[in-house]
Amino acid sequence: MGKPQLIVLDDKPALLTRVAEEIVHIAGEAVCTLGEFSICLTGGTTVGDGYELLADRFRLSVDWKAVEFFWGDERCVAPTSPDSNYNLANQMMLSKLDLKPSQIHRIRGEDQPAEAASSYERELRETFTLSAGELPRFDLVLLGVGDNAHIASLFPHTPAIHEARRLAVAVEVNAPQRHRVSLTAPVLNRAAHVMLIVSGANKAQAIKNIFEGPHNPDEYPAQLIDPSDGDVMWLLDKAAASLLKSS
Repeated sequence: MGKPQLIVLDDKPALLTRVAEEIVHIAGEAVCTLGEFSICLTGGTTVGDGYELLADRFRLSVDWKAVEFFWGDERCVAPTSPDSNYNLANQMMLSKLDLKPSQIHRIRGEDQPAEAASSYERELRETFTLSAGELPRFDLVLLGVGDNAHIASLFPHTPAIHEARRLAVAVEVNAPQRHRVSLTAPVLNRAAHVMLIVSGANKAQAIKNIFEGPHNPDEYPAQLIDPSDGDVMWLLDKAAASLLKSS
């Protein structure tokens, strides 16, 4: 893998615009080359505002009929819950687009965690027509970063960080909505493009630890992102990047 690309924008609006522009660019390339675009969505209010931008200002810039939507993780709540990552994306973007239900591959957070993880893994295997041991290859994975440096629902010092065989696992984390389902690191690292989106001064220490601290993915799970055949783009606003030496 080449060196991750780090881009710092002036503020959150500039960050969200750049995120939307990058998604449009990657989607266009994928549809042109492959005939479809698979995107793995994330949660969080920052990216939620980005979804709204895609469905509004950038709506005509993507061939939405050719897009398949997936999720990197989900809280074990109902799909109508304000804590649901699916609900966030649906409210901000999906419900505003002319999509077929078959284009939306959500994690069933309303089911028991282990059942939801197994069901999602089966759907990934069927959708991507995977053979035994094969991993899905998303065109783009979007990730936020927690103030403890977690990605998806891979939290510091949890067994899921080291999961190498499963595509999706049930996890219990030290956070609100303790029970969740998350894609595993090998799946995230199989993507053609990974985009990490971080905003706010409350994330600055985590960003500093990830980039300038020791390599310790158990402590800083975002350091797990290291695709062997894909590229990584970090998009930060100045507040999130404020503690980096280079800034």
